[in-house]
Amino acid sequence: MFDFDQYLGFIAFLTILTIGFWLMIFLLTFVVPYWLFGNLMEMYKERREAKKAQRNE
Repeated sequence: MFDFDQYLGFIAFLTILTIGFWLMIFLLTFVVPYWLFGNLMEMYKERREAKKAQRNE
C-alpha cells in the first residue's frame, strides 16, 4: 500500500498540520487577547497621566 518514504512523508505532513493547528489555537486564545489587553491598559495609563498632567498645569 505505502512505501516507507511515503509513510514518512504522510507522518511529517500530519505533524506539521497538527503543529499549525495547535499554534493557531494558542495564538487565538492566549497571545492575541494578551496583546490586546496590554495595549488597552497602556492606552488607559497614558490617558490618565495626560489628564493628570493637564490638571497640574
